[in-house]
Amino acid sequence: MTNLFARFVKDESGATAIEYGLIAALVAVAAIVGMTAVGTKLQALFQGIQAKLVAPV
Repeated sequence: MTNLFARFVKDESGATAIEYGLIAALVAVAAIVGMTAVGTKLQALFQGIQAKLVAPV
């Protein structure tokens, strides 16, 4: 039983897959945050343009 536990602790075969998964999740979160920021700025820009087009001359 001790030998089985020692092999389990030393086994690193899935560590790389977990690391790649964490990196992919971090990149996805960064992309979502970046796109949200850009979307908010674009929305404000288009609302400003709309206000100028609709305003009476």
